[in-house]
Amino acid sequence: MKLIVTIPALNEEENIADVIREIPRVITGVDQVEVLVVDDGSTDRTVEIAKAAGADSLIRHKTNLGLAKTFRDGLDEALKRGADIIVNTDGDNHYDQSKIPDLVQPILEQRADIVLGSRKVKELAEMPAINKYGNLFGSWVNRKLFGFPPVDLSTGYRAYSREAALRVNVFSNHTYVHTTLLSAIDQKLTIVDIPIRARKVTRKSRLIKSIPKHILHAQAYIVINIVLFRPIRFFGMLAALFITVGFLVVLRFLYLYFTEGGQGHVQSLLLAGVLIIIGFQSIVLGLIASAIGWSRKLQEEQLYRLRKREFDPLSKA
Repeated sequence: MKLIVTIPALNEEENIADVIREIPRVITGVDQVEVLVVDDGSTDRTVEIAKAAGADSLIRHKTNLGLAKTFRDGLDEALKRGADIIVNTDGDNHYDQSKIPDLVQPILEQRADIVLGSRKVKELAEMPAINKYGNLFGSWVNRKLFGFPPVDLSTGYRAYSREAALRVNVFSNHTYVHTTLLSAIDQKLTIVDIPIRARKVTRKSRLIKSIPKHILHAQAYIVINIVLFRPIRFFGMLAALFITVGFLVVLRFLYLYFTEGGQGHVQSLLLAGVLIIIGFQSIVLGLIASAIGWSRKLQEEQLYRLRKREFDPLSKA
C-alpha cells in the first residue's frame, strides 16, 4: 500500500519545509509514504527548500498555471508513481500534517473514496469574518443547489483512493475544491469528512487576491457548475421564473380589462407572450443540456478507462 502526499506550491519558501517535515513517514496499514511537490511557477526558493526538506519527487510548471491545473497534475503524477492513496495538502502550513493517518483511515477501512479534513469553519476564531461567513454561505448555497453532504466543501486537505483519483475530473481553471466534489457525487463516489482543525495563515491567500473578485469568480463557477451538473434544475428554475412572471402579466391585463376596459394595455399581452415563450425555450434548453450531460458522462467513463490503461498498464479495463 503506497501513499503519496501531493503539495501544490507557489512561492512557499517560508512554509514548505515545515509542511514536508511534519508529514509522517510511518503509517499503520501503509507500506510506503512519499512526498510529491508540484511547483506552479514559483519565483522564490520553494523548489530548492522542498528538495532539502526531503521531498521525494518534484514536478515544475515553467509559468503559473493556476491551482486547478496544479492539483490535476499532482493527481496524475501520483497515479503514475503507483499511489494507492493520494493525500492533497496545502504548502502554506495551514493544515496539520500529523493528522494524515486519521485522514486516510476511512479509505484504508474501505468506508470512503474521498475523505475531507474538515476545518470546522464555524469554530475558526482566527479566520476573518468576511472569509468565514462567505465560506459558510457559499457552502450552504452549494448544498442546496447540488445536494452536497454537510461537509467542509472548501478544504484542500483531502485523501483520495486510487479509484477516486482516476475518476474525478476538474471542470475549472480557477480552483478544484467544489468541481471535483461535484464530479465525485456525479459518479457515486463516497465522501466523508473528519474534523481536523486548521492553523492560522498569516500571509495573504494565493488564491483569494481580492475578496470582491473571488466572490464574482465563485458565483460564476456556481452558475457554470449547475448548468454542467444540474441542467434540468437550472433551466427549470429559469423556465418557472419566466412563465410565472408571464402569467402574472396576463392576470394584470385581465384585471385591467375587466375593470378599466383594458385600453392601452395590449403591450402587456405582448410582454407576457415573450416571457412565456422564453420560459418554454428554457425547458427545451434544459432537455438539450441534459442530453449533453449524458454524453459527458459517457466521455468521462472513456477518460477513466484511458487513465486506467495509462496508469495501470496491467489493467484490462
